[in-house]
Amino acid sequence: MQKVLSIQSSVVSGHVGNDAAALPLQRQGIEVWCVPTALYSNHPAHGTYQGRMLPAAEVEALIGGVVDLHGFSECGAVLSGYLGLAATGAVVAKSVRRVRRANPAALYVCDPVFGDHGRRYVAADIVDVIRRDLVPLADILTPNAFEAADLSDSEISGVTDACRAAGILSDGGRRRVIVTGIEAGEAIATVIADGAARWQVTTPRLDHPAHGAGDLFAALLVGHLLHGNAIADAAARAVSSVYGIVEQAAARGDGDLPLVEAQELLVSPAHRFSAGPIPA
Repeated sequence: MQKVLSIQSSVVSGHVGNDAAALPLQRQGIEVWCVPTALYSNHPAHGTYQGRMLPAAEVEALIGGVVDLHGFSECGAVLSGYLGLAATGAVVAKSVRRVRRANPAALYVCDPVFGDHGRRYVAADIVDVIRRDLVPLADILTPNAFEAADLSDSEISGVTDACRAAGILSDGGRRRVIVTGIEAGEAIATVIADGAARWQVTTPRLDHPAHGAGDLFAALLVGHLLHGNAIADAAARAVSSVYGIVEQAAARGDGDLPLVEAQELLVSPAHRFSAGPIPA
């Protein structure tokens, strides 16, 4: 059984960060080693929360404990998300290198969680460490449209712009890039860049805040890739499940994802969207 090392935030209530990643991967038959970068009672967007960001040394110690017990030879992927502190970026980079030494085939999927809706919500030094240390290591990068624009020093107002930004971030095709949350009229698009090829997955717009939707997408993507799906198909499958989960959250009027209640959608989505090629 393959394992995934997931390094991101954890919450007591709700499903963001590791708590949006664990169940989706487990439902795909994948073991998850969840290492928290922050421990919160709930997503801060609720307006009140308790908890703290973990010091980088504590994050490193937790990962070290996993290595001492299991080693990394069965680790098929590293997934990183919200860092909490800039110093944690160095821990993530070190861990990716350790995993690759043990398993050269392991993937590193970097979800550069630092902003959305036109603004950054982390300190500038966190963005700097993502740009300088983590993006160059990534096999796959999964920014939302705001993050992709920021990292590529460009503007994104549609699919064409997203393709251009993905090309910049792909480092000449060495890295695969998936840009999510692209405004496309009455729809939302996801753009997948793999070498010179471009695809898009388009869904109806759901005007509902859903904390953790990006974290959920990245985790589902990792699972589908580890099961051998090509990246465009893996992204389409992930988008389909995320859409169904957010649709249920909207029906309930809840900002938290109903992952437990709607977990069948993680493996059998009610809506199936496909990836279509974008002409060059």
